[in-house]
Amino acid sequence: MYLKQFSAQHYRNLQQLDVEFDPNVNIFIGQNAQGKTNLLEAIYFLALTRSHRTSNDKELLAFGQDYANITGHVYKSQVDLSLRVLLTKKGKKVWVNRIEQAKLSKYVGQLNAILFSPEDLELIKGAPSLRRRFMDQEFGQINAEYLYFAGKYRQVLQQKNNYLKQLAKGAARDPLFLDVLSDQLAGVAAEVVVRRFKFLTYLNQYAQDAYAHISPSGEKLTVKYRPSVKEVDKQDSVEEVYHKLLANFRKNKDSELYKGTTLNGPHRDDIEFELDGQDAHLYGSQGQQRTIALSIKLAEIKLVHHLTKEYPLLLLDDVMSELDHDRQSALLNYIHGKTQTFITTTDLAGISWEIIKKPKVYRINSGKIYLEEEKLNG
Repeated sequence: MYLKQFSAQHYRNLQQLDVEFDPNVNIFIGQNAQGKTNLLEAIYFLALTRSHRTSNDKELLAFGQDYANITGHVYKSQVDLSLRVLLTKKGKKVWVNRIEQAKLSKYVGQLNAILFSPEDLELIKGAPSLRRRFMDQEFGQINAEYLYFAGKYRQVLQQKNNYLKQLAKGAARDPLFLDVLSDQLAGVAAEVVVRRFKFLTYLNQYAQDAYAHISPSGEKLTVKYRPSVKEVDKQDSVEEVYHKLLANFRKNKDSELYKGTTLNGPHRDDIEFELDGQDAHLYGSQGQQRTIALSIKLAEIKLVHHLTKEYPLLLLDDVMSELDHDRQSALLNYIHGKTQTFITTTDLAGISWEIIKKPKVYRINSGKIYLEEEKLNG
């Protein structure tokens, strides 16, 4: 798939932007704070209806504006799509081929995009919340069922935690209702956990292959899902996971009442990255951690292709300057001829030009875009 035409109005500093992209490589150059990252974020928002930088959608509206409008024309192997997202202070509306979609879950997945930014280098050594957000965002865009159950889990979790707080304050008088909420939460959580195991099994396979191609040292990368309920196993069915989670909720009921929060579940799970059996979070060098992060992004491309039969867009936000020449070359060779790629940079000199052929180059200045040069190397 590729994004042919794109427009954005009142999105951050992109007041009025209309552009036609190349199906292969598009490069955006400009100084910091001119709108390069905003442009990639807007493309990502068109795909996922959410930002990778903030959970507060109101921050995306241009100063003094009440709405932001983003549209795009997407070409796939089987169908052409016209997509639109309208963001207002009251919420979001989405359209596919000019037909408004009643639910965001019916929209997400029409356009797949993988974004790689310097912040993603924190995926290995950062907090577990980063890795949980990674799972929810990336798995949600390729599987509508995961998107639904992850959203439902957050909803029921909030209900349960609110009720725990009410019980702790004496404001609620029906502790049996807590058991009802725990039962509901275990049921939805089981659906999330089983799908995480499934997708991470694929991701592990593709990440191992990518790491073997990128790393010259020959270590073996392993990606593991670490549920907070230790009894849960990847061989378990949804029903088995449900019973194990519910048993854990019951066992921890007194502790949850005391602390006023749900102690275990998908919101406390994690991903572990190992190199030759050692925890890369604790023992991996910075170079190894960066190579793992890059391998995960390349594995995502393969995962999306495996599940959708289409290659996603790849958005590289100022990440080339963070990678040395060998890792740049490995990245560009891995995606060459497969994905429509968008690269932001302040300096063209830092890019491995021996692989990129005839990119389309734009300059971004004060939220406006200018086509600068289509052929840099013949």
